[in-house]
Amino acid sequence: MLRQHEVAERIKQYILQNRLGPGDPLPTEAELCDAVGASRSSVREAIKTLTALDIVEVRHGHGTYVGRLSLAALVESLTFRGLLSRADDLRVLSELVEVRQTIEQGLAGPIVAAFDESLRRELLDLADQMAERAARGESFVEQDREFHLLLMEPLGNELITQLTAAFWDVHAIVARTLEVSPESVRETVDAHHAIVRAAAAGDVAAFTRAVEAHYAPVKRRLQEGRGPGGAHA
Repeated sequence: MLRQHEVAERIKQYILQNRLGPGDPLPTEAELCDAVGASRSSVREAIKTLTALDIVEVRHGHGTYVGRLSLAALVESLTFRGLLSRADDLRVLSELVEVRQTIEQGLAGPIVAAFDESLRRELLDLADQMAERAARGESFVEQDREFHLLLMEPLGNELITQLTAAFWDVHAIVARTLEVSPESVRETVDAHHAIVRAAAAGDVAAFTRAVEAHYAPVKRRLQEGRGPGGAHA
């Protein structure tokens, strides 16, 4: 009997070979069994695995379809890994910060080139909201997330947008274990305004520096958390 993993791989190959896209229907269970050469029980177990990965979607009463192919599984896996222990927490968050900074600085040129007045107004409004909420001692998680997604939107690269959202979501969850000072909050807010100013001015170097300043506070907290007497969850 074929292993569950092998059946799942055959179903993925079927989707690719038949050029199916998100939302397209898969054949009936019996037809899929014939197509991949596996028993009904094996196909059902493989479908469960692929459903968890968002590769397929089971719509009860309607059938099985190609899934949205989101990065939800990646977010859950990284989040769980980061929360397993304090050591993993810091390591995963440190890696995420490096990845996020690398992506944004690496795309500085295209981001600045695609920047326009409409995007400037939207991002500035979000940065102002962050400042207002910070002044009241409130969280600005939603505004922060929207800011970074909007920053990538003009590039028209769906994978970059999905990765940005996925890494941001994991970052936001795992970072809750770190203590945040009023000074670091102000630095973060100021950095968002600096990012907008630099992009609007068409200054790639200033944009890169602003991104670095944005991640500097969390990098310091991570360093403090690793050392003796550092912050603890």
